[in-house]
Amino acid sequence: MEYGKLYLIPSPLGDYDPAEVIPGPVLERLKDIRTFVVEETRTARRYLSRAGLKGHIQELEFHELNEHTDPAAVEQYTGLFRDGNDVGLISEAGLPAVADPGALLVALAHRHGIEVVPFTGPSSLMMALMSSGLNGQSFAFCGYLPAKTDERRERLRSIEKFPEHTDRPRYS
Repeated sequence: MEYGKLYLIPSPLGDYDPAEVIPGPVLERLKDIRTFVVEETRTARRYLSRAGLKGHIQELEFHELNEHTDPAAVEQYTGLFRDGNDVGLISEAGLPAVADPGALLVALAHRHGIEVVPFTGPSSLMMALMSSGLNGQSFAFCGYLPAKTDERRERLRSIEKFPEHTDRPRYS
């Protein structure tokens, strides 16, 4: 059986024109994909419309994968790739599959020998690191903090217990 490819498609962080933050070749590739796995269909349609597919949205097929999706149900998405059909994975904001439910689809693709093609684009994690002034040679990403105050406070306390890295390169 011939499988298509899984394209990991970045999306803007905020309400930006995709042409301002997404590389041109990525926007061009979007025009060839007809099947998308997305966190939320409504916002994905809006993004794709602004990315140059306006007037063609009704021709596209959307499947949702978000925090409410049963991980066992993701197995069924293998059928989306049959007959060489390429599939695009779009996160709500930034890079798909990084602290994102789309990671389940990427793992599925790897289990079935489906080629995964990541595209570059905005990443909240890397933008935060770049603008922090911290040494980017050694850092740990422990996931995004919970939205609820008590849960966030608890998570911060647990992160504070991580041992300091003493072998980090220092720049002066």
